[in-house]
Amino acid sequence: MRLRPPDDPAVPSGAGRAAQPVVAPAAAAAQAAAPRPSRRERWTATARAAAPRSGVAAALGLAMAAAFPPYGVWPLSLVAVAGFALVLRDRTVRQGAWLGFAFAFPFFLWLLVWLRSVIWIAVVVLSGVEALYLVLMAALMVLVQRLRAWPLWCACLWVTQELVRDRLPFGGFPWGRLAFANTASPFTPLAALGGAPLVSFGVALSGTLLAAALLRAHRLYRRTDPRTLRAVLTGAGALVLSAAVFCAGLFVPVHTNADGHVRIAVVQGNVQQPGMHFLGRPMKILDNHVQATLKLAADIKAGRVPKPDIVLWPENSSDLDPFTYPQAYDKITEAVQAVGVPVLVGALVDGPDKDHVQNEGIVWDPVTGPGAHYTKQHPVPFGEYVPFRKQLTKIVPMLNEIPRDFYPGKTTGVMQIGPARLGDVICFEVAYDGIVRDTVNAGARAIVVQTNNATYGRTGQPEQQLAMSRLRAVEHGRAVVTAATSGISAIVAPDGKIEQRSKEFTQQVISADIPLRDEKTLADRVGAAPEWTLAMVGLLSCAAAVAIGRFERTRTAKGQTQQ
Repeated sequence: MRLRPPDDPAVPSGAGRAAQPVVAPAAAAAQAAAPRPSRRERWTATARAAAPRSGVAAALGLAMAAAFPPYGVWPLSLVAVAGFALVLRDRTVRQGAWLGFAFAFPFFLWLLVWLRSVIWIAVVVLSGVEALYLVLMAALMVLVQRLRAWPLWCACLWVTQELVRDRLPFGGFPWGRLAFANTASPFTPLAALGGAPLVSFGVALSGTLLAAALLRAHRLYRRTDPRTLRAVLTGAGALVLSAAVFCAGLFVPVHTNADGHVRIAVVQGNVQQPGMHFLGRPMKILDNHVQATLKLAADIKAGRVPKPDIVLWPENSSDLDPFTYPQAYDKITEAVQAVGVPVLVGALVDGPDKDHVQNEGIVWDPVTGPGAHYTKQHPVPFGEYVPFRKQLTKIVPMLNEIPRDFYPGKTTGVMQIGPARLGDVICFEVAYDGIVRDTVNAGARAIVVQTNNATYGRTGQPEQQLAMSRLRAVEHGRAVVTAATSGISAIVAPDGKIEQRSKEFTQQVISADIPLRDEKTLADRVGAAPEWTLAMVGLLSCAAAVAIGRFERTRTAKGQTQQ
């Protein structure tokens, strides 16, 4: 690993200490006599010079957002990565950081626009925070672009950025990962080998290699590269490698053979109204799910539909704690006994103390009543709990609308539900690699995602979350069933194909036979090792760029001293 030689036209400015121009004495005197521009004039000149690239970076950020659902134009993720790498060429680290913000802020602003259902300021603040990770990534990409094989190091830095952003702060926020824009693309099968991080790496590597090929073609067109044959071969090689990475996923086998089947029914009871106040009057959401289940029971009795083995209700399908409110307990029991099979019920349960509540999936048996349960492990900060509550509520009184913090669960959601051993994952948890992987490794033969998207209905958020379910299906070789209060409920096959899906804000029951699988994918076995390896390679490449740059400057300075 070394810097490009000085005679290589691909060397960006800033790769080493620039040669000082020879200034005639008269010209030097004139420069000294000229008035120095004011700070405002310098800032204005800098802004004007940066405006074209900043505009291109912002346009690329918007293109990246369009790669994600609900638009889902996944090739734009490849275009955005390639274009962003080109925008960073020949920039300083500081300029790269600014361009990173110019790219990332519009990207997240559009991607997370669904948060406007809570408050618009949340969209702006979260977009700004998330953009900071890409600011740092862009600055580091400027460094590693000075090295040989820079497309590889840049791709590793995409993984590094996602690794940190997925974990920090407060457990991270994984929205906007390259993998989640590529849940139905040639890159998707890579998830079965190394999970979502390998998909992100594949997209980033293919994009940066494409950028390298375009850069070389541009220099050939402008006749700025004296080594024509070498330039042609280098550019063609980069293009071939980009295409090879693009097609690599097509050769990854996606196993879908079943070790058994279970017939399920997903009940989408619907809500009284979308938005922040979707709950309406107490018992309304529970009544909706009870009535839909009673209708299902009547259809089964009349022979209009086959009897399922289990019934799945979504997150918050009971808007009252059934262990605190007997009327809720009785309503659930009535529906479960009518359908005659175990029902997975979603409810908020008080405890373990007066200051906390637990978001749970509860297996409700028609004979024995409530039994096994799963408590959501990863509550959403500022949505389901308030970090530094005493201090922040004084500054942001709106946080008092979250009266009690959600208490995190300590175990995976693997539960025996009727004849099947299923893994429960609640809402945003589907975005976190470790939670889903641990659930599968603990013995889940299929995955159930209980979710309540009523607050974000018709904003694009339900489509973004469903895309994550598609990726998880391929990553773990499991059928994924999404049960939502107001939509989108769906059946996803182990190959990521959506077999059935509901409309938003309708009462609907989806019935299907889903495959049960015991075989684990390579991604399940290797865990987070590929992600950490790629991330460390990215950071080491940055360290190498800094060390080599210092060595080159020292050598140049010694040479000038000797002359």
